[in-house]
Amino acid sequence: MKPALTLKDFCLSRSIGRGNTSDVRLATGPDGKEVAVKLPLPSTLKQHDSAERFGNEVRLTLRFHHPHVVRGYAGTPFGPQAFLALQYYPGGPLSNHLQTRLPTPEALRILADIASALTYLHRLGAVHQDVKPQNVYVAEGRAALGDLGSAYFVAQGSKTSGSPYYMAPEVYHGESTSSASDVYSLGVMAHELLTGQRPFAGNSYEELMVAHLTRFPPPLSSLCPDLPRPLTRLLDRTFAKRPHERPSADLLRRALLEALGENPQEERFDEEEETPGVIRQSGRHALVANPPTSPVPAPGETTRSAAPPRWNWNPFKRRK
Repeated sequence: MKPALTLKDFCLSRSIGRGNTSDVRLATGPDGKEVAVKLPLPSTLKQHDSAERFGNEVRLTLRFHHPHVVRGYAGTPFGPQAFLALQYYPGGPLSNHLQTRLPTPEALRILADIASALTYLHRLGAVHQDVKPQNVYVAEGRAALGDLGSAYFVAQGSKTSGSPYYMAPEVYHGESTSSASDVYSLGVMAHELLTGQRPFAGNSYEELMVAHLTRFPPPLSSLCPDLPRPLTRLLDRTFAKRPHERPSADLLRRALLEALGENPQEERFDEEEETPGVIRQSGRHALVANPPTSPVPAPGETTRSAAPPRWNWNPFKRRK
């Protein structure tokens, strides 16, 4: 067995991104390959919920193995040497490339790949909770879903989370999220990629909430008449206010592939493999070896309830 990689095994260089909780640095791994290394900020490590969210991202990123989920190479979930080494995408997130409307085939391919990623997560019993262009990365025309800090296993429970432009109605109500909530977010992103604009707008959080709770966008068939009708009908159903009325991610994946002229096959997922370089810790921070049947919650995680949501990002928050 290869020895676990630590932060010292990566040669860090320039910063390629910075958020409220972490700094992302371009780095070179011990094999000479360029990777992105995410480092929690000192303030993140001092704040319990933020530290738990980073640790959750490390654990789940290293656990999941799918061609359309951003690959994790190594990481340490907690402590002063906490880090996560990820596949490097030179172009940054998809949101950097939406200044102009994407060609329809390119948009369909990205959406099919993300639907595939969600199919994988949902079959494992996991929910992403924050599907949006800022968390999608594209290289050579193929897309991958990343930023798993808010992801969780349904059987384990977690705090409700999301981003206002992409949140399902039940999330605005503070209810538990589910695979159907991810599908709603995917539908919002599909509308944005295929039409060039988001389906709902607002000048305040409250206006956005009212729009998501009470309105529907125009039928996609009227906005994109060249798309196959079976696909547009499915995408319209992603905006259903009742979660059980939305299609599954796999149904969307199949329809998107058919729209691309491909014959969708049943996805076959390999058994989870041991990730080289993962630092496994004992006790309550241990990585789970198998899909959770009797999961042990990580510190700070709660059973799901109708408590007010914890927002990952609020575009209307005043900057100090």
